[in-house]
Amino acid sequence: MKNFSLSDIKKPIAHELVQFETVFKSNLKSKVTLVDLVTKYLLKQKGKKIRPVLVLLSAKVAGGVTERTYRGATLVEMLHTATLVHDDVVDRAEKRRGLPSINAVWKNKVAVLMGDYLLSRGLLIAVENKDFDFLQTITNTVKRMSEGELLQISKTRKLDNDEETYYRIISDKTASLLSTCCEIGAMSTTDKTEEVSAMKEFGENLGMAFQIRDDILDYIGSSMIIGKTPGRDIKDKKLTLPLIYALRNCDKSDASAILKLIKSGEKIKDVEIVVNFVKEHGGLDYADRKALEFAEKAKKTLDIFPLSESKTALESLIDYIVTRKK
Repeated sequence: MKNFSLSDIKKPIAHELVQFETVFKSNLKSKVTLVDLVTKYLLKQKGKKIRPVLVLLSAKVAGGVTERTYRGATLVEMLHTATLVHDDVVDRAEKRRGLPSINAVWKNKVAVLMGDYLLSRGLLIAVENKDFDFLQTITNTVKRMSEGELLQISKTRKLDNDEETYYRIISDKTASLLSTCCEIGAMSTTDKTEEVSAMKEFGENLGMAFQIRDDILDYIGSSMIIGKTPGRDIKDKKLTLPLIYALRNCDKSDASAILKLIKSGEKIKDVEIVVNFVKEHGGLDYADRKALEFAEKAKKTLDIFPLSESKTALESLIDYIVTRKK
C-alpha cells in the first residue's frame, strides 16, 4: 500500500477544484447581511474537501466533468457543511477546524438557522436547474443520515450496540453521503446504470472504511493529532467497532465492569482503562482488518472503468483513508 498525500490525489482535478470553489462561493450569496457574514466566516474553516473531490473524480472516471458536476459538488458540500454546523450545536462544540464554531461566535439560534439555510439553498440549486435526479438522491441521504444519528443515540442510551447495528449506523450516518457524492458525480456525466451503480457502491464501501478508521483514531489519538481528542467516543458513551469486538471477546464479568465504567465515568483515568482494555482484547486490530476489507471492496468496484489518472486517484484515496492519522 503506497502512501499518497491528499494534494497528490487532487492533482487530476486541480483545475476543476478551482472552478468548484468559484461556483460554491457564488451560490452562498444572500441579500441578508448576516447570512453573508456567517458564510464568509464558514469559508475560512478550510476542510479537506473530500466530498467535492469525490464528486469531481467520480465524474471524470465516468466520462468527464460537466456543469452539472459542479452543481452536484456544491449541493453535497452545502449539505455536509449544514450537518457540521448543526452537529456543533448538538455537541456544544467550541471549535471547528481550528477556529471558533458558528454557535460559539453567533450562538445556537443563528447556527441552527444557518444550517437550515445551507440545506435549503443546496436543494434549491437542484430544483432551479431541474436536477431532479440529484434531488431524489440527496433527500434520501438526508433521511438516512438522520436515522443513523437517531439510532446511534438510542444505542448510546442503552449501551447495547452490536456489530451488525454498528454497520447499519455508520452506513446511514457516514457512508450514505460519500456514496451520494460518487453517485451524483457519475450521474452528472453518464446515463449508464452500471457505471452509476458502481460509483455508488464504491462510495458506500469507502465511507464504511472511512468511519471505521475514524473510530480507530479515537483510541490511538494523541496530542500530536490536531483536532482529535482520544477517548471522545468513550466519554460520549458510543460503542464503536473496536469496543464492540473487545466486549464480545472477554469474560462476562470484565465486559460488565467496562460497561459500568463507561456508564458512570468520564474521568481521564476511566477512559485510559477502557482504551487499554480495547487494545488488550484485539479491538483495534479487528477494526483495522474490517476497514481494509471495505477498502478492498471499494477498489474492486472500480474494475469496470478504464485506467485513468482519476481512477488511480480514487484508488489512492482509499489507501489514504485507511492509513490516515487524523
